[in-house]
Amino acid sequence: MIAPYTYQNTFHRNPTSRPNISSGLSQVFAAAVVNRQFCDMLLHDPSIAIQKGYLGQTFSLSKEEQDLITSIQAKSLPDLAKQINCSLLNSS
Repeated sequence: MIAPYTYQNTFHRNPTSRPNISSGLSQVFAAAVVNRQFCDMLLHDPSIAIQKGYLGQTFSLSKEEQDLITSIQAKSLPDLAKQINCSLLNSS
């Protein structure tokens, strides 16, 4: 018989190590995950993707967030996320 409460969660999260992700950035990534066409546009022409938005909705991005996204040359969505994450970690 397995005793109750034998599992111990050893995952410790340091809340100060996580970059501050805005809801606008989250929306951009959510749109890119669910729509391949938007994802391709985000990777190849991010300024147009941000300007057009997704399904009629625009993204609430700061000027710095827009500049960050458009300055990154990523070949895939995970690569874009990694570069943005690294940049946000370095700026905090």
